[in-house]
This record gives sequence, C-alpha cells and structure tokens, in this order.
Amino acid sequence: MVVRPIEEADRIVVGRLVLELQRAHTAVAHGEVFFPASLPGFLVEQQDRVLGLLTYTTSGPVLEIVTIDALRRGRGVGSSLVDAAVLRARELGCTRIRLTTTNDNLDAMRFYQRRGFKLAALRPDAVRESRRLKPEIPVVGEYGIPITDELDLERRVSIR
Repeated sequence: MVVRPIEEADRIVVGRLVLELQRAHTAVAHGEVFFPASLPGFLVEQQDRVLGLLTYTTSGPVLEIVTIDALRRGRGVGSSLVDAAVLRARELGCTRIRLTTTNDNLDAMRFYQRRGFKLAALRPDAVRESRRLKPEIPVVGEYGIPITDELDLERRVSIR
C-alpha cells in the first residue's frame, strides 16, 4: 500500500471518485462549498488500484480535511490517510487538523476519536443550510438516523 500526494495527472480519477463517493462534484461544510477534485490531497494505491482518497485545504494554522474515503474499510487505508495529513500539517506549520461530519456518521466519530480527534463544535440543524448548497445530501443517513447536525472534530498537531 502506497500513500502519495495527488498530482495534476490524477485530477480526472479524483473527480470521478468524488462524484461516486459524494454523489456530487462538491462537498459542503460549515456553509462553505468545496470542489475536492481541485484540492490538494493524497491517494492510497495498491497495485495501481486506488484504495483511498483524502482532500484538504488550509487556512492559517488549520489543515481542514474536506473529504476522506477508504474504499475498503478495516485495512488501514483511513489511518494511512490521516497519518499523511498529520505529516503535511507539520510540513505546512499547521497546529491543528479539523474536519466536519454529520450526526449520523457514528462509524466516523469512532474512527476519528480513536486517532486523537476531539469534538470541537456542534452546529444544530446546519445540514438544512448545507442542503441548499448541495441538494444531494440525503435526509436519512447511516443506521436510519436523520441527518440534521454538523459536528467538527479537531486534533492538535505538534510541530517538530
């Protein structure tokens, strides 16, 4: 398994993956629209097959994970992507990594908390506004839970 930065030659593949996984060319969080296929990030590959994708943006001391997807769970793909993001944050001098998920995403909450992320913010009913920007967001999510709220998780990054 190899983790590598997204290159310009990867943009078509990244665009297809984003469309397949996000049901749109956009991602929305905290009222902001992102175009993941144009963002920096990482791919996880094995034998020329993409197993995972992470895209991010930076603002000041924060590296924000916009999308993260492991195409096969339980194989260390997600952990490898988070590790790559931590290294990139250090390289860029960022002191925090942040991401936004929704209240239905219990598996993600477990995954991130086990990797040092802590709850940082709750935006009740924020998904209502997000649906105006991205109508593809489903009404009901994982485990039959209505998708209503956005949750931010953060992890501190030590600069070595």
